[in-house]
Amino acid sequence: MRTGSKILLLAGSAEARQIGTALREQGVDLRALLSEPPRGANPMPMPYQMVDFADLAGLKRQMAGCDAVIDASHGFDGRMTDLGFAAASQSGLPFISLSRPVWAMDPADQLCGAGDVQQAVAMIPKGAKVFSATGWASLPDYADFAGERLFLRQTTRHDRPAPFDFVALVFGDPPFSQADETELFQRLGVEYLICRNLGGLPSRPKVDAALALGMKTILIDRPAAPKGSVVVADIAGVLAWVADL
Repeated sequence: MRTGSKILLLAGSAEARQIGTALREQGVDLRALLSEPPRGANPMPMPYQMVDFADLAGLKRQMAGCDAVIDASHGFDGRMTDLGFAAASQSGLPFISLSRPVWAMDPADQLCGAGDVQQAVAMIPKGAKVFSATGWASLPDYADFAGERLFLRQTTRHDRPAPFDFVALVFGDPPFSQADETELFQRLGVEYLICRNLGGLPSRPKVDAALALGMKTILIDRPAAPKGSVVVADIAGVLAWVADL
């Protein structure tokens, strides 16, 4: 990596902040793009901009003058990854994605997988109380929900009404500890957890809490990486890739 290299970071994961801090300490000229406002109390350690990740031409303009692109977006923001890879490829820029190893499935631990939210919904029995961490945008996929109540986690407060009577919004501020999740699940009386298989530690407490309580946990499969893209499993892999530029 030469001094003064300019890198564009597609952010959204917990690791994006750590990558940003490490690279800026190395003197990299780093700028980030996000599809939604950053979460948590810690500010982004680099300049960032909100963009529409449905505009390929606009994203290519954002990449003008950059030397490389790092994708450290949310593990389920497949649109950001796909469009970022397409824009970088068309711009002739090196591109790498950080993708945490997914959590392993073990039926003995009451952990199972589903290809998408609709498949997960089909696994819920009548009358069940379910806690979901699949996000507001997933609500249409719960149309055929047969349970009694769906508690949907929201980390940004709002007053939008849920589209179904069986949905109750549960607002909370991350990070959540296993003790926090255990208390919440017990208070709500939930029997099932539906969440995305993000892998890693930041999102794991709810899964560990559900397993400790004997709840059935359904993990939604993560979107596949774009064909031909370079993928690493951790921050060290990203930093080593940058060092070799």
